Amino acid sequence: MLRFGTDGVRGVANADLTPELVVALGRAAARVLAGERFLVGRDTRISGPLLQAALTAGLAAEGADVVDAGVLPTPGLAWLSAADGVPAAMISASHNPFPDNGIKFFAAGGRKLADDVEERLEAELDGLLGGGVPAPRSGAADASAPRTGAAVGRVAGGAGVDRYVDAVVASLGGRDLRGMRVVIDCANGAASHVAPMVLRSLGADVAVIADQPNGVNINDGCGSTYPLGLQAAVVDAGADVGLAFDGDADRVLAVDRAGRLVDGDHLLALLAVDLHRQGRLKAATVVVTVMTNLGFHLAMGDRGIEVVQTRVGDRYVLEALEEGGWSLGGEQSGHVIFRDLATTGDGVLTGLQVLDAVKRSGQTLDELAAVMTRLPQVLRNVRVARRDGLEDATALWEEVRAVETGLGDTGRVLIRASGTEPLVRVMVEAATEEVAEAAADRLVSAVQRSCQDLPARGQ
Repeated sequence: MLRFGTDGVRGVANADLTPELVVALGRAAARVLAGERFLVGRDTRISGPLLQAALTAGLAAEGADVVDAGVLPTPGLAWLSAADGVPAAMISASHNPFPDNGIKFFAAGGRKLADDVEERLEAELDGLLGGGVPAPRSGAADASAPRTGAAVGRVAGGAGVDRYVDAVVASLGGRDLRGMRVVIDCANGAASHVAPMVLRSLGADVAVIADQPNGVNINDGCGSTYPLGLQAAVVDAGADVGLAFDGDADRVLAVDRAGRLVDGDHLLALLAVDLHRQGRLKAATVVVTVMTNLGFHLAMGDRGIEVVQTRVGDRYVLEALEEGGWSLGGEQSGHVIFRDLATTGDGVLTGLQVLDAVKRSGQTLDELAAVMTRLPQVLRNVRVARRDGLEDATALWEEVRAVETGLGDTGRVLIRASGTEPLVRVMVEAATEEVAEAAADRLVSAVQRSCQDLPARGQ
């Protein structure tokens, strides 16, 4: 049965995510989220219209009216969901290759679904597909009784891109980007129309690459997962900054004037320091995940900024921000959340805030990004027969403690099981690449030995 991951559901379109399955998912969403009206958007994948039609059919079959928001960034759909107070669904697989697709749901108000809501949605879907009993609709004695006549939902188009663009532009409070030369890589995805519109409306001199989506070229050798083309284009154009979005534009990476990549950790660091200087970083606190580089922690400590850590996933960053009342958080991948401005990571909004910080400071991006020094980080994926039970692998954790003792205050170890693949992920940070590599080799061997020793299920 279909199961939600950290960012909705994903799979190969028309194989894992079949139209029949997505129709049932739409019906389940209408019942669980109980919206009288839903917004549905998509990125530029060839399978987008197919899956959007299936999801729309399922929602309308349960009596929900559906507004087709068309192609727009995921954060744009989340913004519309918040502005209109209605639930929404985005058809996208983000940075994945084009054969994949996925569905991300937002509750009314533009927030990703809480774990307990996803569990209810999964249970309802299982019931509809025959694996259980679907819950009765409100006021309905028979959960399986179809809606007919005027009880089915209506489907209509709706313009929302311009409203989202206006909101992003307004985040600068009347400032502009005149005098800045910027190259943007739109990943042949959802930012292809929106990002150039935002930056040009603010007076920036904008050159654009990978903005010709044809359904199969999204994320193909371009965007935030493949920024080499942008790096070369920035140097060739003599630009101040380059921005690379992913397929649904909820993340961004930057490139400085020399063509060097500026990752999410550096972007978050310079943004945190900039907000702190303005007195706008609430409680002088920033939220990151456990994957954030140790250099970030050291840089924030030097400037009196507290760092709060969460598990991997921007939804957990947002949860922490809301619980603590803080204003800024993000991930190394380029998901950055301005809680006062958005309900999710927003690549276009983040890119705009970076450009604004550069212009206001009178410094270059590389000078601002130098606020933190990245410690060498080695990541290894260890394929294993079993990834559960690691918490009881005593010998492994003894080895981890020994490695951490050797690294001292200038290193860090993280070992975690993948939530989606038969992998254990090993991360080591250290003062030098050689030390990190050696420690990672040692821990990979320890993981392999420990996983071999794990008892079989049921023992």
